[in-house]
Amino acid sequence: MFNKILIANRGEIALRIIRACHELGISTVAVYSTADELALHVRFATEAVCIGPPESSRSYLHIPAIMSAAELTNADAIHPGYGFLAENAEFAGICEDHGITFLGPRSETIRLMGDKSAARETMMKAGVPVTPGTQGVIHNVQDAVREAEGLGYPVMVKASAGGGGRGMRRVETPDLLPEAFVQAQNEAQSAFGNGDLYVEKFISEPRHIEVQVMGGPDGKAVALGERECSIQRRNQKLIEESPSPVVDDKLRRKLCDAAVQAAEQVGYLGAGTVEFLLDNEQNFYFMEMNTRIQVEHPVTEMVYGIDLLKTQIGVHAGISVPAWVAKAQLRGHAIECRINAEDPLHDFRPAPGLITSFHVPGGMGVRVDTAAYAGYHVQPHYDSMIAKLIVHGTTRESAINRTQQALEEFVIEGIPTTIPFHQQVLADPDFRSGRFTTAFLESFQYQPSEEPA
Repeated sequence: MFNKILIANRGEIALRIIRACHELGISTVAVYSTADELALHVRFATEAVCIGPPESSRSYLHIPAIMSAAELTNADAIHPGYGFLAENAEFAGICEDHGITFLGPRSETIRLMGDKSAARETMMKAGVPVTPGTQGVIHNVQDAVREAEGLGYPVMVKASAGGGGRGMRRVETPDLLPEAFVQAQNEAQSAFGNGDLYVEKFISEPRHIEVQVMGGPDGKAVALGERECSIQRRNQKLIEESPSPVVDDKLRRKLCDAAVQAAEQVGYLGAGTVEFLLDNEQNFYFMEMNTRIQVEHPVTEMVYGIDLLKTQIGVHAGISVPAWVAKAQLRGHAIECRINAEDPLHDFRPAPGLITSFHVPGGMGVRVDTAAYAGYHVQPHYDSMIAKLIVHGTTRESAINRTQQALEEFVIEGIPTTIPFHQQVLADPDFRSGRFTTAFLESFQYQPSEEPA
């Protein structure tokens, strides 16, 4: 097992990793920017090293500063969390070259799965269903038009190096394709430094289903059920749950088998997620593989009773995935709401600022992962998520009811948050009945509550 792990991240995920490490008897190193000097991950780590100014490009994304901190503190492993450098193949390779264990998949796996076009081809070889589309990248508008005609409209133009909805355009008719192609290409080049695109058939009103996998040092992988991630805005997930309300045992086995095939095809090591689109006839198609721990990993932990972070650390230390993990049984239902410092009344505009009052809910089956507190200043330099509310119930209905009560008890004052938005979504009849797709929020109308007298 490792002696000391440096956490190349901040916020709630840094705290989550610190907890797992300390339970395993592993010392931790927090890195922080000058804006995060008073952050909780700095306080609760064994050691802490300042790595630069507030801008992430000069701190949390600055590889030389992070590697220097690792060498200074004699860390023998680095956990990247999610975001920042978590899926950066160059960073993983540098760790490998310096004899420091990168707590994520191998650099070549990250590079392969990060190229969405190459990932599609790899999944085809593994026998995993993929959305009908082009083989390889499309180099110009003329090729895109020809391929789209063969697929039939509507189509999706996607960045090969994409993620988070960037470099992606839905095209309904041929006359709109040239402009969409150029826009997606420019956005992809700006966001990822890679303007390569591919085209695939648009699946009308699908559900977004993902499967948690854990790859062991022996090359074998296990799947831990699915998560429903269809409640999303601009391709950013807002509410996740496990299990999906539309996945039965038979479909779950098929999804998990496909996810294991995908992971073993690339020799996947550690925690990862295989994402699928599910159509209204229960056909599913590979979308992408996230080569890191996910924001929504706690819902899987709640329904399977498995600490994914501790298991992840173990496999990177050479310990096989415990046999009981593969045999874990689904228990109840879990829901996660991402609480963001955003203003739902103004198109979810980021709302950094000082939290003047902060009270988290409690009770049976209620978990809050956060690094915020009363007096904490939400920084404008980083992601707006300030907490994750994760709730477990014996049934989906009980989990929804418990989540509603927990949201009622969740008090954050001083800045706008998405708490009232989540309350309205969970009260929506279509959400409660499980009748929704990724298009749910396109027609959902957020209504501000009456101000108290």
